[in-house]
Amino acid sequence: MKKIVIVALFSFFGHLGIAQNTDIFFNKADAFFGKHVKEGKVAYADIKKNRAELDALLQMSQEMVVVKSNAKEYQSFWINGYNLTVIKSIVANYPIKSPLDKAGFFDKVKHSIGGENITLNDIENKLLRGNFPNEPRFHFVLVCAGLGCPPIISKAYRPSILEKQLQTQTKTALNNTKFIQVHKNRVKISQIFEWYKGDFTKNGSLVDYINQYKKEKLPIKAKVSYYPYDWALNDLK
Repeated sequence: MKKIVIVALFSFFGHLGIAQNTDIFFNKADAFFGKHVKEGKVAYADIKKNRAELDALLQMSQEMVVVKSNAKEYQSFWINGYNLTVIKSIVANYPIKSPLDKAGFFDKVKHSIGGENITLNDIENKLLRGNFPNEPRFHFVLVCAGLGCPPIISKAYRPSILEKQLQTQTKTALNNTKFIQVHKNRVKISQIFEWYKGDFTKNGSLVDYINQYKKEKLPIKAKVSYYPYDWALNDLK
């Protein structure tokens, strides 16, 4: 009986320790994004001059373990982790004009984070989309360092407000006249909707999905096409 109690207490306080670490991580990530992100762009040159803050954040993230049963914490950690890892990879290769200038940027280079040794594509497609297939809003918060992506925000994603943040960023993207370009009955949309069409059409058409969030609704019979993705770096100069 005594052994069982000790194990239970260890498990309980161990869980509190993990929760505390994630809170510290989210707080530090929030401070980092607030300092280095402005109007959807990242001050890569400034970060490269002094990498201590970013390196400390990534070191902390290596030792953290989150479980998908705690969905909001898990999602928040991996969204922030993805965005921070993108920034780390750009800084490591800076100056650079596009993430595509680095071979294997998304699908070959592996990163140590959250107890995993993993690529950026695997964070997006296995840990997030794979574990939560009914959450297409990930596409509006994972930022690939290209200007074609929805803009990175100057805050960390947090479990307590993640639902609001996902909703806000989706609405922001889908009401941006550059992201959704309307010319009468013709509509040009991001290639994100082409590459991941199945994520957005589980319950209707692409137009149906967009109209859930768009203030000025698209015509139901709109002719949809895709404009070329802009891979130029989201560099704050």
